Amino acid sequence: MVHFVGAGSGAVDLITVRGARLLREADVVIYAGSLVNPALLADCKPGCAIYDSAKMTLEEVVAVMQAAEAAGKTTVRLHTGDSSIYGAVREQFDALEALGIAYDVCPGVSAFCGAAAALKAEYTLPEVSQTVIITRAAGRTPVPERESIRSLAAHRATMVLFLSTSLTEQLQRELLAGGYPEDTPAAIVYKATWPDEKRFRCTVASLHKTATENHLSKTALIVVGDCLGREYQRSKLYDPAFTTAFREATQ
Repeated sequence: MVHFVGAGSGAVDLITVRGARLLREADVVIYAGSLVNPALLADCKPGCAIYDSAKMTLEEVVAVMQAAEAAGKTTVRLHTGDSSIYGAVREQFDALEALGIAYDVCPGVSAFCGAAAALKAEYTLPEVSQTVIITRAAGRTPVPERESIRSLAAHRATMVLFLSTSLTEQLQRELLAGGYPEDTPAAIVYKATWPDEKRFRCTVASLHKTATENHLSKTALIVVGDCLGREYQRSKLYDPAFTTAFREATQ
């Protein structure tokens, strides 16, 4: 069996209970060495074979899984955050299915959740934004034209950008051209939930300057939107004048 496990956003105690158990029981671990906190590997059992996928191709990763399966061993494929977001897992699933190898998925805490915690932010504030767009700027790897930053910015929803900190000049230009006002709040969170986490609040107009002045080019996540501002409406859910399925209005 191959278990795809979300390692969490950085802090070692943010892996799920299930994920930690699977990691302890694994005979083989293939982890995303460029992003996963290596301290998580301290709980691997003696004799566990550990591979850093940052130095491997898809074919090499699958070959390790296939050899482990043939030997009757259990493999954990340890991905950063939650593997469903920029995890490149679909191609691994398809390869395992073609080989007849069983696998399952253990979800993890994504960095976009870790960033919200670091900023003490609520992405979906009433009357401000009820939509969260998770995306990235186009760089060496393109994005579909219909999902350009400029077109998504027209919604002025909360936007969370992965893999974009090295592209802030282009990103800032596209956010403004798409419709975010210059004074729209923004933030860059470096290594959310890691011990060396750093938070930098700014605006869309000062996004590139903030990134360059603080030497931020990778391992950071960008949040844009009025959810980071001060204005919002109180939730109806806890409003005494609002009736819900669980209580009657009292005012």
